[in-house]
Amino acid sequence: REPSSHHGTVSLGDADQTMKPAFFEIFGEMWNVQARLGQGVSASVYRVSSGRASSAAVKEFQVDAQGGDYGYHKERSVLEDIQGHKNIVTLYGVFTNHNCLGASTRCLLLELLDVSVSELLVRASNQGHSMWVIQHCARDVLEALSFLHREGYVHADLKPRNVLWSADDECFKLIDFGLSYKEGHQDVKYIQTDGYRAPEAELQNSLAQAGLEGDAGCTVAIDLWSLGIILLEMYSGIKLKETVRSQEWKDNSSAIIDHIFASKIVVGPAIPVYHLRDLIKSMLHHDPNKRSTAEKALCSPFFSIPFAPHIEDLVMLPTPVLRLLNVIDDNHLHNEEEYEDIVEDMKAECQKYGAVVSLLIPKENPGKGQVFVEYASAGDSKEAQRLLTGRTFDGKFVVATFYPLSAYKRGYLYQTVQ
Repeated sequence: REPSSHHGTVSLGDADQTMKPAFFEIFGEMWNVQARLGQGVSASVYRVSSGRASSAAVKEFQVDAQGGDYGYHKERSVLEDIQGHKNIVTLYGVFTNHNCLGASTRCLLLELLDVSVSELLVRASNQGHSMWVIQHCARDVLEALSFLHREGYVHADLKPRNVLWSADDECFKLIDFGLSYKEGHQDVKYIQTDGYRAPEAELQNSLAQAGLEGDAGCTVAIDLWSLGIILLEMYSGIKLKETVRSQEWKDNSSAIIDHIFASKIVVGPAIPVYHLRDLIKSMLHHDPNKRSTAEKALCSPFFSIPFAPHIEDLVMLPTPVLRLLNVIDDNHLHNEEEYEDIVEDMKAECQKYGAVVSLLIPKENPGKGQVFVEYASAGDSKEAQRLLTGRTFDGKFVVATFYPLSAYKRGYLYQTVQ
């Protein structure tokens, strides 16, 4: 399915000094701009919404100095070529924008995603992430890279900011294909971002700066290097930008990886940790020919270990299911009449925030006395989580976390709300 193309108009809010558009007209419909999500050299990204039901992201490209739309055409063509993979951002359509100053800009209408790995790293502040999050992220990004590389593309700018969580699909997705190219046809001189740049890309960038041409360009192996660094940062909780610049790293990165793993106090069995360490090492060979491929990395024994999410994970990563803790006294669970009343009360309360698909309060463990609420969309569950956290119910403070929809559906029999 080819994303549709359309012309639109835009109005600029007078009061906004930063010239953030107030709305876009897309496919004949008005979409309000709610926030600017990011701004790069060549484009800005906005969160837009048309009514309550639909939200999306708009990536608006600045017209480049030569008056061309190179960045826009490049990213559009890559995205159109690779649509349909669950771990790659969805392109809904493209349109041209006409603002009130008479300038027109090219825009991509994209799926709106949630928290980025960059934000997760900030929240984990030097603690590092749970094995569940690291495994989830590693698997999702490797699936995306495996597909991308099979299609012949190099992403060329893999970094924590370009890996985002999708609350509705419960997985991480790759975004920003502005530097991507077909392997063997590299059309961008300077690739990747400081801290995540593979050694061969570093070399190529310095040659380009000196006005010299490198050889055939960088291969898909540069993406594996970037992912190796991201996973090492997620495990250690430390930004490694300075480390990877150091001479020690260039001389013996393997010893530094060993040191990072040895210096972290591990709770639980050590074997999964060794598997992760070996997986990361396989991605961080200085010689690109020795580096693991995405396909091969997915066969690592690290991916066959079942990890459970930590409570922090369930607060940080939204899903359509809410889990309410500290709400119900055990003695209410075994009195059938009281139990039915509680279920009705909770249903009525939770439906204030959005469409409830199902609600479950287990009488026995697992999950005894917890309230599981499945919403029609993650947008509703996020709003409910925000508004319910810290509320009192029956004199008790509510603790609201998310819960994996897949586990909820697999692990529990639940009645559907009429």
